[in-house]
Amino acid sequence: MNRAIQQLLDEITLREASLSDAVREHAAGELSSERLDAISRRERVAIERARAALEELRADEGAASPARRVRRTRYLVVGLTCLAVALGVTLWSALSPRQAGNSITGSIALSDQQKVQQYLDEAEADVANGDVVAALSAYQDVLAISPKNVQALTQAGWLDFSAGSSDQDLAIMKVGLADLRDAITLAPKQAAPRLYYAIVADSTPGNQALATKQFRIFLALKPSAGQLAIAKPFLVRLGLATS
Repeated sequence: MNRAIQQLLDEITLREASLSDAVREHAAGELSSERLDAISRRERVAIERARAALEELRADEGAASPARRVRRTRYLVVGLTCLAVALGVTLWSALSPRQAGNSITGSIALSDQQKVQQYLDEAEADVANGDVVAALSAYQDVLAISPKNVQALTQAGWLDFSAGSSDQDLAIMKVGLADLRDAITLAPKQAAPRLYYAIVADSTPGNQALATKQFRIFLALKPSAGQLAIAKPFLVRLGLATS
């Protein structure tokens, strides 16, 4: 079987299992209704994307076309400048060194932890290569294994919100916002989730006050030079730049 097709089938199986696990955890009182809703929306959207990609690959095979990695061009920016800047310099290792007491992987088995790291490495490589769709897929693979991974929540949230805004798809935008909010809740002292959430607020009409508040919190968290470079044009426009 075509390797790409098998990977998509495996992804669908994994995400369906993630949905089932979330339902069980909610029934056991281990997961809030709000979090269950966010996970369900995210996984259903990802499953639909995987199935669409699967159909396209199978159609290509039927037409004797060479298998290829599915890439789409619809993932544009909420404000062209912010995505161009963010994707250019937002490899997580450079932007958000892990802080003491802030686990980004949660309590997961070593084998799963290795898979998570593999997907994170793939996502960073995809971002560096400009393949936003593949990066989003890799971050979603992380969340299927470790729903509390702050790095994946932050990056997937930003990419989903950008895609939803580009397509005027409110459901996808809500998924992205939910992931960003979850990242902030899980890691309130990390600057990266605040940065993306502030950019989203600034890019949304009527939310400049919220953007200003989030950027001020972001600045108080002593962000890295890379994060400040991303934030600079927004800070200047909002009158928050210090130099």
